Amino acid sequence: MVLDKEESVSLVSLQSREKPRGCAGCNGKIRDRFMLQALDRFWHEDCLKCACCDCRLGRVGSTLYTRSNLILCRRDYLRLFGVTGNCAACSKLIPAFEMVMRARDNVYHLDCFACQLCRQRFCVGDKFFLKNNMILCQLDYEGGHLNGSSERQPQ
Repeated sequence: MVLDKEESVSLVSLQSREKPRGCAGCNGKIRDRFMLQALDRFWHEDCLKCACCDCRLGRVGSTLYTRSNLILCRRDYLRLFGVTGNCAACSKLIPAFEMVMRARDNVYHLDCFACQLCRQRFCVGDKFFLKNNMILCQLDYEGGHLNGSSERQPQ
């Protein structure tokens, strides 16, 4: 059975009279002024890294993920084990770590979030409409191009 765990990372000050602790990453003594505490162990700041991308987890944020004896950053955890879905416009797979746009129950790649008649991309604050499960710009929605009143067809 594989267990997933989300763990917080703490920066701990080593007191001058305190005996140096061993690093869980390199097994060396931690003589630095500060050390990281995660997974009930202590680490040099440079030793607590993502097993995939080697990013320093003390800098990335205050959370790390473990699964199958791997210590991972959020992005790699989602890339390897995250739930993915399909884009409502192109039907292609959306990786779990990718930024998306949502409209009701539909999820879209950022590049696919455009009027499905004229292909106009939307900027932050632009109005868009969802009709018959299609994203439309204001011009195409108000023009009634889905009612058969125009020659315009989806591209």
